[in-house]
Amino acid sequence: MKTEPKTLSGFMELYPNEQIAFDNIKNIIIDTYKKYGFYPLDTPIIEYSEVLLAKAGGETEKQIYRFEKGDNDLSLRFDLTVPLAKYVAKRCNELVFPFKRYQVGKVFRGERPQKGRFREFYQCDIDVIGDEELSLKYDSELVNVIYDIFNKLNIGEFKVRINNRKILGGFFESLNLKDKITDILRIVDKLEKIGKDNVIEELKNLEIDENNINKIIDFISIKGTNDAIIDTLKNDYCDNEMFNLGVSELESVIRDIESRRIPTKNYEIDLTIARGLDYYTGTVYETSLVDYPGIGSVCSGGRYENLAEYYTDKKLPGVGLSIGLTRLFYQLLESNIIKIENVSSSDVMILPMCDNYDYIYKVNNVLKEKNIKVNICYLDKGFKQKMKYANRMNNKYVIIIGEDEVNNNTVVLKNMISGNQITMSYNELVTAKEMILD
Repeated sequence: MKTEPKTLSGFMELYPNEQIAFDNIKNIIIDTYKKYGFYPLDTPIIEYSEVLLAKAGGETEKQIYRFEKGDNDLSLRFDLTVPLAKYVAKRCNELVFPFKRYQVGKVFRGERPQKGRFREFYQCDIDVIGDEELSLKYDSELVNVIYDIFNKLNIGEFKVRINNRKILGGFFESLNLKDKITDILRIVDKLEKIGKDNVIEELKNLEIDENNINKIIDFISIKGTNDAIIDTLKNDYCDNEMFNLGVSELESVIRDIESRRIPTKNYEIDLTIARGLDYYTGTVYETSLVDYPGIGSVCSGGRYENLAEYYTDKKLPGVGLSIGLTRLFYQLLESNIIKIENVSSSDVMILPMCDNYDYIYKVNNVLKEKNIKVNICYLDKGFKQKMKYANRMNNKYVIIIGEDEVNNNTVVLKNMISGNQITMSYNELVTAKEMILD
């Protein structure tokens, strides 16, 4: 009896051409991270549960894949931030701060699979960790990183929306709602998903009076240019120390973004951005595609006061961002923002029509030395079948080598699209790179 070949719900598998498109996006992200001086990091997928769950609780803990192996209580990582916290706490005496790292890897959450939501998915994270203090210029640098990535991805207009949690927290504190700040932030963070009316209902459920609810809604609805919003906030809008510090930090970040010559159409202050996770303490970001608002956030992050507080007494402030690559790729496909093309994994395919593999491998080696990706067809079939295979593999060029080519120290280079072919000497292959890679 045969076993049915099936894949678990919530786990993505792609066709080869889709995987190439996925990897192209991933490589753009990684290359951009590298250009900003971030070190690569790869942490274990499996961690001790007590380490991974030191801070987790509520829904997060319910979604953890947890199991026992021997005497060990183990869990699969559910994000890349907690493993980073463990890594930095364990090595804080050896690392050089500010410590800049990027990590791209799979994480696992046992949530109910939905359209665009996965149980196994790639996260692409960067974080900058400081020792006791960290310049706000890193907050604006991350906006620069986002700008460069989404420019290179070329998937349409995008906008980074920026806020500061101290502004929201300070304002709610001024309304005598200090004990409800975390809950209010989580509700405000759902504004785009559930709408204003439902936000108001949830605020009522917190037993906040109507007057304060109206003030909250009016506050997060403040619109205008970045300068106009900052002026409004600075103009005695709220007499609260935390609020004023948040406004000062936000203005500093915005001014530094301006100095980086990032177009104003690509970033704006948005007081509705709250980031529901409670460890954010300052700058927060959400990035969205202007023409596809239904996709939601495609890149988010923010500043936190102490990355590794559950592992060490050393204060390690940081700022980071994350791109959920699996979800982003799925959404781009679903919205037809990217098209999957018939592409090849190689630049050229060699079709051997004789048994002189010494010469065939010699040709193969000189091509690879020129960084040309080569696929040799080892099918024990005739010429027509080999050409059909090369065509189905989407190769634009093939190199045909038979006895005549071996005897004359030549090859036949054929363009599979135009049908044109030329005979060239082995030595001329050195100059064929531009033609093959055009």
